[in-house]
Amino acid sequence: VIEMQETFRSDAQMISDKQISNVQSLIDFANLKKIKTIYVRHNDSSDTSQHMIDWWGGDKLEKGSAGWQIIPELDTTNQLIIDKSQYSAFCGTDLDQILKSNHITDVIICGVMTNCCCETAARDAFMRGYNVFFVNDATGTINKELHMAAIKNLAFGFAQVINTQDL
Repeated sequence: VIEMQETFRSDAQMISDKQISNVQSLIDFANLKKIKTIYVRHNDSSDTSQHMIDWWGGDKLEKGSAGWQIIPELDTTNQLIIDKSQYSAFCGTDLDQILKSNHITDVIICGVMTNCCCETAARDAFMRGYNVFFVNDATGTINKELHMAAIKNLAFGFAQVINTQDL
């Protein structure tokens, strides 16, 4: 579950009620099937964030700020949360090690932004040998064109694109 954080709902308005409902359904499904759920949270508090901060015009998502918090509709109590400072959930984190140590071969991706953090994580997962399921209606970004471009690219060579109900 990538970057379902307050800043992407309140400031960027990328998280819809429908997306939240779909993500909650995926989490419920994962719990029912005993599938490990991992939350990924972005912050720009690392030295490795400077390039991204410059790219986005100086906007900075500070660790611990209100915008940094995962939206309250998703209960992360006693859940694994990985903090990252780049687009990919694999870059500079121990995500790959966690997946491998748990013998996980399939990765289901949902969250925001479809065309940045979600797409980059999906491509990274594929390149590391994981089977990637990218949930079309449980991801979101700033507009439909960018969302669909990412979906088409991922479906072409990196992930099985699927809707929540079909998964």
